[in-house]
Amino acid sequence: MPDPLALALTPGVGPKRLALALKTDLSPEAIVKTLGSEVGRAYHQALREGRAEREREKAQRMGLRLIGLWEEAYPERLRHLDSPPTVLYLKGRLPEIPHNIGIVGTRRASPWAIAWTQRVARELAEAGVGVISGLALGIDAAAHRGALEGGGYTLGVLGSGMDRLYPPQNRTLAEQMHLLSEFPLGTPPQAGLFPRRNRIVAALAKAVLVVEAGEKSGSLITARFALELGRDVLAVPGRPGDTASLGCNRLIQDGAGLVMGTEDVLNALGLRAPAAKPPSLQGPEARVYRALLELSEALPDDLAQATGLPPSEVLSLLTLLEIKGLAQANGGRYRPL
Repeated sequence: MPDPLALALTPGVGPKRLALALKTDLSPEAIVKTLGSEVGRAYHQALREGRAEREREKAQRMGLRLIGLWEEAYPERLRHLDSPPTVLYLKGRLPEIPHNIGIVGTRRASPWAIAWTQRVARELAEAGVGVISGLALGIDAAAHRGALEGGGYTLGVLGSGMDRLYPPQNRTLAEQMHLLSEFPLGTPPQAGLFPRRNRIVAALAKAVLVVEAGEKSGSLITARFALELGRDVLAVPGRPGDTASLGCNRLIQDGAGLVMGTEDVLNALGLRAPAAKPPSLQGPEARVYRALLELSEALPDDLAQATGLPPSEVLSLLTLLEIKGLAQANGGRYRPL
């Protein structure tokens, strides 16, 4: 019987046409009868060119696994989409953890949002939660990095072929992760492909967390897919009037779960938060951190006054706290993390 991969790679063949064709013997004559002469000619050409064989050879050289919609190994969470991918290109493994969170947000994220995302993703990974995102710059990359730091599972879903990794700045990060794409090898990144990627992120996750998103952010597309699929949508609030967080604030207005930290995400996933481990700080460093917690947000001079330490020493200690992931600078002011 001809290889169904050749049909799946034929232009004009989506999941519905593929399902119809798989009921036949997949001969060119049967395809013409079932799907029409135009698709039949394209399929016949794909067979003549050995398109499926070449695709498999390229995928094998890259260490990729191809999973067709017709195979038992195809993930059920994607099979039930209105338009499921006909073929998946996988590096690594699909998520096996029952509690997976999709974390998305703007590419132009603020330093505070990046630090917050990375810390929360790390803590979620340490609690056994898988992290799924789109490998974009900003929030996506921070989520993947945090999950890796926590020794957990993280999957990047691409909006391009696996051999056209985008953005190239995240290539080193991608080499440490599991990757998934529905696009044939050689497919370049295109704006119209990213919403299709977003639906996969939403489908594979139990809930989707939006960290920082403007009014027209692509992250809101992922949130919409999540709602349509019956997944929980969570959002991190921003300051009123902050355009970078307008999308998140609107999601919360519309009923999304408000997230302030890791415990809120774990609660939404039905998991118990692990006992908090207080940072092991001593001496002046502990004094600065306690003062920062009490003030919520402060200038270095405020902390110097609160602790009685010289401003130069406070600045050095704040730098140490940033390195440890316990503080974040934002426009000259510092916040505890």
